[in-house]
Amino acid sequence: MTMETAAEKADSGQQATARIVAVQDDLVTIESIETVAGSGDYRPLSKNEVVFVLPGRLTADGRQEWLKAEVLRIHGRRADAQVYESTRGVGIGDPVLQTGELLSAELGPGLLGMVYDGLQNPLEQLAANYGTFLPRGVDIRGLDQARRWSFKPLIKEGEKVRASDIAGVVAEGRFEHKIMVPFDWPGEWQLDWILEGSFSVADPVARLTPLSAEGVADPHRSRNLTLSQRWPIRLPISRRLMALGEAERLYPSQPLSTTIRLVDTFFPLAKGGTGCIPGPFGAGKTVLQGLISRYSDVDIVIVVACGERAGEVVETIQEFPGMTDPKTGGSLMDRTIILCNTSSMPVAAREASIYMGITLAEYYQSMGYDVLLIADSTSRWAQAMRETSGRLEEIPGEEAFPAYLDSSIRNIYERAGVIRRTDGVEGTFTMVGTVSPAGGNFEEPVTQSTLGTVKTFLGLSADRAYRRFYPAVDPLISWSRYLKQLQPWFDTHLSPGWTRRVEVLSELLVRGDEVSRMMQVTGEEGVTLDDFIVQQKALLLDMVYLQQDAFDDVDVSVPMDRQQRLFELMEAVATHQPQMDADSDSQRKAAVRTFYTRLTGLFKNLNYAVDGSGEYNRLLETITDLLGAPV
Repeated sequence: MTMETAAEKADSGQQATARIVAVQDDLVTIESIETVAGSGDYRPLSKNEVVFVLPGRLTADGRQEWLKAEVLRIHGRRADAQVYESTRGVGIGDPVLQTGELLSAELGPGLLGMVYDGLQNPLEQLAANYGTFLPRGVDIRGLDQARRWSFKPLIKEGEKVRASDIAGVVAEGRFEHKIMVPFDWPGEWQLDWILEGSFSVADPVARLTPLSAEGVADPHRSRNLTLSQRWPIRLPISRRLMALGEAERLYPSQPLSTTIRLVDTFFPLAKGGTGCIPGPFGAGKTVLQGLISRYSDVDIVIVVACGERAGEVVETIQEFPGMTDPKTGGSLMDRTIILCNTSSMPVAAREASIYMGITLAEYYQSMGYDVLLIADSTSRWAQAMRETSGRLEEIPGEEAFPAYLDSSIRNIYERAGVIRRTDGVEGTFTMVGTVSPAGGNFEEPVTQSTLGTVKTFLGLSADRAYRRFYPAVDPLISWSRYLKQLQPWFDTHLSPGWTRRVEVLSELLVRGDEVSRMMQVTGEEGVTLDDFIVQQKALLLDMVYLQQDAFDDVDVSVPMDRQQRLFELMEAVATHQPQMDADSDSQRKAAVRTFYTRLTGLFKNLNYAVDGSGEYNRLLETITDLLGAPV
């Protein structure tokens, strides 16, 4: 069954089955009314059911507003529902129409390149129809119903299929979009006929008849297959695939290449893994997530702006279409979906947007693609839950967040992963959430619950951002559990013992920081020459390996093989012991500082040099000679 738009419901003459009895901000209490006056029959209310509230007063242009809402809690014939838009003008007694469906995403070709709100309303079409200032109570289909797609069948008449089996393919840009038997069709089905050609997402392309347990067809229950289907956003698609026996969940076994040295080497992400980027305002979260989404080794990117400031969201919408896709040379939007809900929009829509994005990611994952979802920011998503929980008068937890905050955060991150279909095709869904703790306090509940769930923590530092370090990830507080988990991959594809070698340089950073703190108290004179050399080595490692120039065409994206070569040079520096002719301690330290300052400049220039160029080879030779000569 396909959920109709509000306009389609109005045209079909569906009758209200409930009414408003109370309004509190975006929370309304509804009550079932008799289906027929005096009959005593009431249509039951269901948790998470989508309903439409119809304000009694029409708009200035005579339009009836249809406000979408979702049932949260039921008390007999009454229920509390959160409305996804402003409830201004909604009054006691206003009619409510039940859909009998859960909040769902429309899945099919045409999703890539789209900019949606949190309920999958296409913003470009809304703006074209109603202008820049979007009206309330408008509901538009998520997929273009008029656009036609070239469908190629992969099954033949008489074949038996089950839910999620692939019936055919459609070319969506450079991707092969697999048309699957809807995930919620139970049992086994027999193909009566299938067509090849050009169709819209609503056109029937095949007809399937259900089979009984004995294999007998029931033509009275036959259904048409179209290029699109709907799926409830709060139910994982991967769980459905596993329940059908169509897929199995695998352990992430290979890293996600972001081409950012600090991430790939020291704090790796896994394909199908989870990570978080917490940090205070101005620490560079938006820039970091933008480069991760652009240069990561994934097929499809989904950006969910679930509560960011309107200016940042507008910047994202404007910048992505103009970005060049390093994989194809075309527009980055060709493989991107953006969902926008700013902090000024109703909290209910903000809370739903992240589930909508996850469902779209799982859909492409089920086809066998590598998908990356960036959620910005989960703090404001959690704040939306806090506001809704407060209006429901639930018992609050720490800092007034709902008591189920921890389980809700685990629920969204645990939907990421790796699945392998029975045909051997693997798909990955990697989720990275940014967290915006007030004042950069990583001890607050959202950050702590997130850290207990994800396996990579890239903690941004206001101090490093102030010093113009990019990325401003603090290597002393960040961590990744994938460094150990992916050790077999690193040993095979990079070099044996890679994980231990990374740990050695991480220890150098820690020791260097300890010496720097000591020098702030005692000065250079208060530390030994060996400790001073350790501090200079750690500083060089920080300056030339942990930092990258996001504005340089070469240094902005560093492939893993180039990272490996630079890492080996860093190891040579770490093990190198400079030989000095100076007599006094101060002279020796001055010579050490001059040596590492010169070395830092050479490494910086090496980062900007193109692989294999004359400049690159000259700098490499100079660095090698310098390490072999006395200071």
